[in-house]
Amino acid sequence: MNAQVLILEAPNQLVPREIELPELGPGEAILRVDACGLCGTDHEMFSGALPASLPLVPGHEVIGTIESATPEFQQARRLVEGDRLALEVFQRCGECGPCRSDNYLLCRRHGLPDSYGARPLSSGSGLWGGYATHMVLSADCLTHPVPSGLDPALATLFNPLGAGVRWGVTLSQVKPGDVVAVLGPGLRGLSTVIAASAAGAEFILLTGAGQRDEPRLALGRTLGASEAVDVTRVDAKKLLKQRTGGLADVVVDVTAAAPEAFTQALDLVRPGGTVVIAGSRGTHTLSQFNPDRIVAKEITIVGARGVDGPAYQRALELLAADDRFAAIPRSTAPLEAGAVADLLGAMAHGTNPPLHAVIVPGS
Repeated sequence: MNAQVLILEAPNQLVPREIELPELGPGEAILRVDACGLCGTDHEMFSGALPASLPLVPGHEVIGTIESATPEFQQARRLVEGDRLALEVFQRCGECGPCRSDNYLLCRRHGLPDSYGARPLSSGSGLWGGYATHMVLSADCLTHPVPSGLDPALATLFNPLGAGVRWGVTLSQVKPGDVVAVLGPGLRGLSTVIAASAAGAEFILLTGAGQRDEPRLALGRTLGASEAVDVTRVDAKKLLKQRTGGLADVVVDVTAAAPEAFTQALDLVRPGGTVVIAGSRGTHTLSQFNPDRIVAKEITIVGARGVDGPAYQRALELLAADDRFAAIPRSTAPLEAGAVADLLGAMAHGTNPPLHAVIVPGS
């Protein structure tokens, strides 16, 4: 049996191909892909803005059904053939120092280059990405059961929502009554709003910049933001003081390619507060920065690399229990090179880019 895949051979070149499904080794499984969400990493890899080990099969926000599995795989995860699962991006060797200290996002054996959606075609079977009908699950992969009845395309939100949980609640230690500012109204920013709201934050400020962000700011208000403002037109710091009498206990920066947002985060956080930096800047950097701003306020700054298992699990629970997610607009594409390329192009360059984009192989 062959898997149908889309291979990113070079920037802007998605090519359909068939890859034979391999015989399974100990602890492995074959996953039939039900849906694969797309994020900024996907369109940056597609355009060439993000370097990648090409050629490869992209896609890391995967929901799928176990088609075949070894006994070791089933016993280790308490899953059987026919079960639907959410696949974590990172793998875990379980033996290195970071893994033993439960910090497997820094696993020395696997790490970012060995993560799903980033492994090259030359690695093993090559079936390491969600732009496919089938994937190979390794013995070191990490999975979570999907709640019964949860639509697979909707369930792909487990990845950005997991980010919102870890960045906006766990790392920042948000507690009931806190004032939270979220910079960036993309899917992960909106997910952070939902997560902070579910954690009991008393006031949540969501910020964006420019006309393109207006619909997302409006959506943020329906998802739990107390205020959602365009910082090119509204003084966010002044507004925060007017509405709360002070500044934010926690600021979560999930902007992309916007280094100036970091300095804004320092402006918006109260003395002794916490700033979580999760957005990536790429080649965009600050030309001048004085760290005395951090010293004067005694700010705690936390870098957020990815999402861990407890955050993914909490995200799946929220998706199954909270009907607010139905308000998030979704754009889908079948597993066809032209359709997927159009969707990625719209995400990168569209005047009204899709907020939640998903490949549905069976559609």
